Amino acid sequence: MASQPLAEVFGFPANIQSEKAKRYRDKRLCPFNNRVPNCTKDKANDPLGVCSVFDARDSIAITCPVRFRQDWLVADDAAAFFFPADATWTSLTEVRLNDKNGVSAGNIDIVLVSYDERGQLLDFGALEIQAVYISGNVRTPFTAYTSDADRYIANPDEYVRHRPRPDYLSSSRKRLVPQLIYKGGILRAWSKKQAVALHSGFFNSLPALDEVDSSDAEIAWLVYDLAGDENAQQYQLTLTRIVYTRFQDSLNQITTPQPGTLSDFTAQLQSRLDEKLDDEHNPPDAPTLDELL
Repeated sequence: MASQPLAEVFGFPANIQSEKAKRYRDKRLCPFNNRVPNCTKDKANDPLGVCSVFDARDSIAITCPVRFRQDWLVADDAAAFFFPADATWTSLTEVRLNDKNGVSAGNIDIVLVSYDERGQLLDFGALEIQAVYISGNVRTPFTAYTSDADRYIANPDEYVRHRPRPDYLSSSRKRLVPQLIYKGGILRAWSKKQAVALHSGFFNSLPALDEVDSSDAEIAWLVYDLAGDENAQQYQLTLTRIVYTRFQDSLNQITTPQPGTLSDFTAQLQSRLDEKLDDEHNPPDAPTLDELL
């Protein structure tokens, strides 16, 4: 089944055809604690209900941030980093963060707040969820699947050419890094802890980060995978590791490129220069009148 690109559709593996799975697909429901019962990915009235995809190695890449909300495990894991074990806490979603001029730095995905017996705020930490962008057309196989799931499952090789690719580079440069710089910079100035949730394929695409003890950390990288569960007939979000780092060290390591060799680049320039000079010194012969006629 993994030769086709769709790992999960509306919360269930594409090859699962249970009554529950069919109901979620027919009703376009989200089982992962979306803000409304229905899936709203891409378009609310025509949602792209693909939670995760298979990459070229048949590993699962999570493409929807709501997918990380399964059973709110991610909140428990972040709270264990933010607060003492006996803390009373709750979560707030999509909290706007402004800079000193009142300009929005964006919304924080989930803010965990601890409070006392009178309901007074004691502390908070910020949790950002990082799904991965994909390149390629995932709507074509999705539409084929939702139109006739039995035919799709019986002929998975027809959709291999539509396999989308996780675009980890764009995901880190266009989403992760800006969030660390703007929202993360404000939170660090306030000495507030941060957590970033992402799947292992995304985390492994980042440069190696310098790890510190959890007591010295400013960021906890919560790394998850999706594990099969035959009894539930769903993949289960599973924490595979936590990496503790300092804020500025991580930002520097992620934003500093790893340069290739100068000789490779100059060789490329020389090759392009040779082609250009060759074209200029040896222009194509002008066609004769006979050739034109």
